[in-house]
Amino acid sequence: MIRVENISKSFNNERVLEDISVTFEEGKTNLIIGQSGSGKTVLIKCIIGLHEVSEGNVFFHDRNMTAMSVKERQILRREMGNLFQGSALFDSLTVEQNIKFPLDMFTNFTTGEKKKRVDFCLDRVHLQRVNDLYPAELSGGMQKRAAIARAIVQNPRYLFCDEPNSGLDPITSIVINDLISDITHEYNMTTVINTHDMNSVMEIGEKVIFIYRGVKEWEGSKDNILIASDENKNLNDFVFASNMAKKLKEKS
Repeated sequence: MIRVENISKSFNNERVLEDISVTFEEGKTNLIIGQSGSGKTVLIKCIIGLHEVSEGNVFFHDRNMTAMSVKERQILRREMGNLFQGSALFDSLTVEQNIKFPLDMFTNFTTGEKKKRVDFCLDRVHLQRVNDLYPAELSGGMQKRAAIARAIVQNPRYLFCDEPNSGLDPITSIVINDLISDITHEYNMTTVINTHDMNSVMEIGEKVIFIYRGVKEWEGSKDNILIASDENKNLNDFVFASNMAKKLKEKS
């Protein structure tokens, strides 16, 4: 569980986040949605400590990260897995070396233990016989799955995903959504996903918050977001942004 309490963030006297409070639940996919520039990425960076908050606190279970020393934060970050928007695999390393990288940095595992863990994670994301390949030899969807394997290689308690479906076709996006959801439930992780993809919301949005111009305007789940959008213009404009969605709404 991650508890955000009254977070605000300013850059050069410009308010980017305003008094946001939310609890991201353990064992669930928690989605942050909103238009580009709404403050989604800034919020995640504040949660993981890449940005210092201007006001408020962030608790990982009962630990207040905003009050931690640099060393304490480094220890906490070992419990976090991060899936970046562009996968962020190292081009000069093989798939196996990429996934093993966090183990090399943060553990005292033997070579055999690292190999076993890498193979387990690759199998978990349904990638076989790719250990010795380089990222450029993989498709976009395979790169994303390799990045998920790297994100979970240390068995994190908290998983952060920044636009995990960016650049992927609709079918591959569903595969990635299902994989993130399955892993979240299987390992009882607190997963926080930053996205503007309504397909992801409707597929795996167990907990959803909508950010508009740095303010949390709505909180709920995929089961009630369509009804809630009737009462919130900004949410409605986001949910039914595409012409296809608007036509479906009109027909319903």
